[in-house]
Order: sequence, then C-alpha cells, then structure tokens
Amino acid sequence: MSDTAITPDTGIHSASDTIAFSAGRGIRAAAASARQTLMGLASTQLGVPASQLSVSNGVVSGGGKTVSYGALLGGRVFNTVMPASWNLQAAGTSGPRFSGGIGAGQAPAKPVSDYKIVGTSVPRLDIPGIASGSYTYVHNVRVPGMLHGRIVRPRGQMVYGAGVPIVSVDESSIAHLPNVRVVRKNDFLGVVAAKEYDAIQAASQLKVKWADPPAVLEGSGNEFKHMRELDTAGKAVQVAPATLSGVTVNGGDVDRALATAAHAFSHTYGWPTNIHTPIGPQCSIADVTPQGVRVFSGTQGPSATQQNVASVLGVPLAQVRVTAYPMGGCYGDGAQYFDTAQAAALMSQAVGAPVRVVLMRWDEIGWGQTSPASLMDVRAGIDGNGNLVAFDWTHFYPQYWANSVQTNAELAGTPIPATSSGISGNMWPVPMYQVPNVRYLLKSIPLRNNWIKVYWLRGGSAPHATFAGEQVIDELARAAKMDPVAFRLQNLTQGDTTPFPTVLNPAEGQSRGALHDVLDAATKAAGWQPRVTASNLSDANVVSGRGFAMSNVDNGNYYAQNAAIADVSVNKKTGKITVKHVYQATSGGLSVGLDLVANQIVGGVTQILSRLLVEQYQYGKTNVMSTDFVSYPLLRFKDAPMVTPIVVQRTSDQPRGVGEPVAITAAAAVANAFFDATGVRLYTAPFTPARVRAALKAAGVA
Repeated sequence: MSDTAITPDTGIHSASDTIAFSAGRGIRAAAASARQTLMGLASTQLGVPASQLSVSNGVVSGGGKTVSYGALLGGRVFNTVMPASWNLQAAGTSGPRFSGGIGAGQAPAKPVSDYKIVGTSVPRLDIPGIASGSYTYVHNVRVPGMLHGRIVRPRGQMVYGAGVPIVSVDESSIAHLPNVRVVRKNDFLGVVAAKEYDAIQAASQLKVKWADPPAVLEGSGNEFKHMRELDTAGKAVQVAPATLSGVTVNGGDVDRALATAAHAFSHTYGWPTNIHTPIGPQCSIADVTPQGVRVFSGTQGPSATQQNVASVLGVPLAQVRVTAYPMGGCYGDGAQYFDTAQAAALMSQAVGAPVRVVLMRWDEIGWGQTSPASLMDVRAGIDGNGNLVAFDWTHFYPQYWANSVQTNAELAGTPIPATSSGISGNMWPVPMYQVPNVRYLLKSIPLRNNWIKVYWLRGGSAPHATFAGEQVIDELARAAKMDPVAFRLQNLTQGDTTPFPTVLNPAEGQSRGALHDVLDAATKAAGWQPRVTASNLSDANVVSGRGFAMSNVDNGNYYAQNAAIADVSVNKKTGKITVKHVYQATSGGLSVGLDLVANQIVGGVTQILSRLLVEQYQYGKTNVMSTDFVSYPLLRFKDAPMVTPIVVQRTSDQPRGVGEPVAITAAAAVANAFFDATGVRLYTAPFTPARVRAALKAAGVA
C-alpha cells in the first residue's frame, strides 16, 4: 500500500487514472526501463550480449550462466533515470494527459505475445481474507493509546458556502458520559472518548445551537425546476465549447437540419442528485506529536491527504506521514476520506493522543459530496434513409469546485479557495455517431448560487447523458422503422473514434474499432433478434421488454467502450420494474486482469441500476434530508439483476479505464427495455413504482 514516507507521489488513484494513466503507461515505462538496466548489468557480469539473454522468474540466463535480479542490484537502488520521452505527464499539470509513456509491446517493453500474466485471470490473494473476515481494512487498524472520535454537525448539509456557524455548545449535556472530551476549533466540533460507544453517544447527545441556514434550496424536490429558475435569474454560466472529448461541437446548421429532417424528436430528460453511499463508512487514525504526524487512512491519495492534513494543522508537509489502508469504497467521494483524516488530526492535536474517527451514516450521506443532478433538453433528427442529421443539446449541470472537499478544514478556519474545476462530467455522448450538425450548450450552475456540495461520482454526468442520448437514438431508430442495433451500426463513426490503433492482431480476428467489437459481443451473448422496438406490445399486466445501449463518453481517450442489453419485466399494476438480466460487453483496450474487469462490470451495472431505480437525494429549503438508507434507499440484493460480463480484449490498444465507464451504459438499456415492454417512455430517473404508474396512466396504458 502507498505510504508517503516510502512510495513516490503518483497522484490520486481514482477514476481510471490508475490503469489509463499511471499503470497503463507510466508504470510500464518504468518497469521496461528497469528491466533494460538489469539486462545491461547482467550482460556485463555474464559476458554475454543483452540480446542473447533470457529471463524467467527474475533469473537472467545466458552463455550457460545465470544471475538473479536481486544479485545484480546487491541491495542497492537503481540510481538511473529512464529516458525523458518515456516520462508520463503528471496529472494536473500542463500538457497532454497521455504524453510520454510507452505502448503495449512497444520496445523496450516485451512484445504482447510474450506476456505470461497480463491478459489472464490471476487468482486474487485477498479474497480468502475478505471472505473469512481476517482482511485488514482501515477500520481494523489500532495503535497504542488510541482514543475514539466523532464529528458533530447538524444532520444534513446546507447550501454550499453557508458553513455550520456555531452559536453555543452546552458541554454539560454530556456530563453523565465518562471520560468524554469536547474538541472545538472555530466551527469545527467533535468529541473524543476512550470507548467508541461513548463517543457515539456523546456526538448524538451533545446540545449544540447552530445559526439558522438560509432557506434557499428547492424544498419541493423539483431540482430541475430550480435549475431553470437559476438560469432565468442569470445565475448559470453558459459555455459553448468548440470541442468536447476531442470532437467538434457547435458545428453546421442545426436549426436548418432539424427543420428539414424526415423525422425530428425533442424531449427533456432529468437525472436526480445522487450521493456516494459506500456501505463501509470512511475512517482515519491520526497521531499528532511534537515529533511529527502519523496518519492511517482509507484514501485513494496518500500524498493529497498528507497535504490536506498539513494544511489544517499548520505544520510542514515533511512532518506528516500518511499510510493508505483498504477502505469500504468511496466511488470518487474524496471529501470524506480527506474529512476524516483532517478531523482525526484536529482531535489528536487537541487531546495529545492518537484518535480514530469513523463517520456515522448521517455524516457519510448527509454531508458527502453529491453527484449533481442533470437536466437535458435534447433535439435530434434523421433523414429519410435513417441517417443522423443533427443533435442539439442543452445541459444544465451544477459546477464542480476543486476545493469544496475539505469541510472540516473550512470549519476549523483554514482558508480554502473555492475554485471552479470548469467543465466536468464527460457530458457529450454523441462522438460515437456521425452527425454533421451539432450544438452543445452547457449551463453550468456555480455552487454558491444556491446549490449543495458536488463532486465526481463514477462517470460524472456520463450516465445521465447516456441515459438521455441513447433513448433519443432508440426513438429515432423506431421512427426510421429500423432495428435499434442496426440503426446504431449504420450511424456509428466508421472505424470508431478511438485514437488508439483499430487494426489489431490478426490472431484476435479484430479489424474494427472497439465500439463495433462491444456491440458484436453483447448482441451475440444475449442472442439479440433484430426487430423494431416496442413492436410486440401486450395488454397483459406483467410485460417484458429488451433494450440496447452503448457508450463512448470521452471518445476513447480515457474510458472503455461499452454495450449493454437489458431484459426487464414490468408489473403495470404495481409499477415495479424488475431487471432480470443485463449482458454488458466492455473493451478497455489491453486488459491486464480479465476477471478483475468482469468483476467491475458486475459491480458497475448493479450500482447504476440502483441509481436508476431507487436512488434520489432529498433536501428541503434549508438542508439535506437524506441521512440513512431509509431516506436514501439502495437497491437490495433481492432486486439485483443477473449480470453477464463480457470482456473484449484488444491487446494492441492502450489500457483504458473500466471502473467508471462500466457504471454508465446499463441505465439507458433498461430505459429502452421499459419502452419496448410498454410503449411508454420514462424521461426522469429514478424509475420508482409511483413514477412508472403515473407514466402508464398518463399514456392510457395502466
């Protein structure tokens, strides 16, 4: 695991950075450079040209002699620098994200044909410990003299920027609890106790009066109406980029193309605010002493955590050491693991002992960074031959703020500049298709304009955009009286848009781009039968349908391509949608561990269907109301679908991330399957039974 005193700063290992960025090219380059150095040492020691040496299990052989890698180094460090052209551009710095590095099989790396482990399914060494309960998560870490801390905040965050101003704290309200200490620094408030349950009780029972928050949120639950009102009031920043994901937008004559289209379609789609909700809450331990600060944290970015802890304590960076431990998940909610580390450090500094902080459910859900809602106005059209002629897309989307993730630091009085991270979320789904006339307008709502905290959640707004865009594509296919798969094949960008090689190893039998490959793989696995969607409707109470969707949200630069087929049943009387089976094919370029990718597919499909079917963040006029798994429900095991994961291996492509893109596509496939079953469209998630019944009744189907 990463440790700031031992391992280099390789950035935050979130999203798809780990494979598409660091490991995909940077680590490969470093490993190939190291191997080249070792072969040079072996050539000198064995007296054999490097070209005549072979390696097996770390032992170099040649000329009848052998020497191990370990013996060649003799306990020393490499003390060498790899060629500058191989150095990968650091995340967050200027320059192309993928500059440097070396490709799969590119010299001096091994040829792909020589790989023995990459591209196979290696047994996971961690599974026995996880299954038996002996695996060490951060929650299991204990240090001598450790106390237990809990954060004290109101149940549910307010509008971003309002903070939590404390009016008064009545410490006598917990005087009956033994050995409990209240820690306060400005508006940061916590309790520390020797026993964890005492800390939990103290946090719950401590009487605190907070200043009244402004009543500016949309309390009716209609956040989409709120977005339009903010835009009308001039509080949305309008952005019309020239390109997104390397594809030109705002090109051609959209209005004229739609006016003359054989079939044109327009509708508004809505995806609600979601929250990250890892079932295992975030946890950190901090020990602040005059000699330095020791932190154990469930974190994706030890070096970033080190910086945040040093900042809130006001100590030099070199005095803070952070060791990462496995956590229960986070799905991109960096705020919470930064928050727990900072809270533990503040409490430890105050009481002079190690402090372990675990978030309560109301902290985790009520105060987490949200995945903001999307409101999308979409128009599109086709000609008489079923060819796309135009897409017109207006996207309302609250703006990400790069430094809105440090709530405890802000409460403690550490100045945190709120800087916009610009356009976020992989919002443009159209690069898959040949569209001569396109227009994209982002209406980005700054957080300080009456919104709660937002941050990245597994694909940003890509699931929202795909949910809308792939329903539009299905509508147009139906208007053209075409099978939805055939319609997509006709309109796919020829050769795809993947910037990596699309003419692959003949042995793999691949000659087209990844989008074609995942489409073929999914349809073959599911036994897709061509037909016009919703062409076999039934008057029965329980009806079945099948839907298809694809995704290529960033034009193949960073994310895997996906194709999904969903089989659903709909009970018209109860409004319940049952997702029976999802077949999802994923192409992440060169996949290192095939079972690991399959595992990601199953998890990603399950998570996005939970968001589609049941999840919605609730808030009133003043604060968030979702604080647990009752007020913010998750999909239950009994409702989880069967998932068939299909990994499309493309060894001549660079590795691309799969962890986020696998949680994008299936929602649109289910939406299309619902239409196939009922002939009725659902334009707004979540697809709750009440919403289903209302839509069917409005359409005269119920």
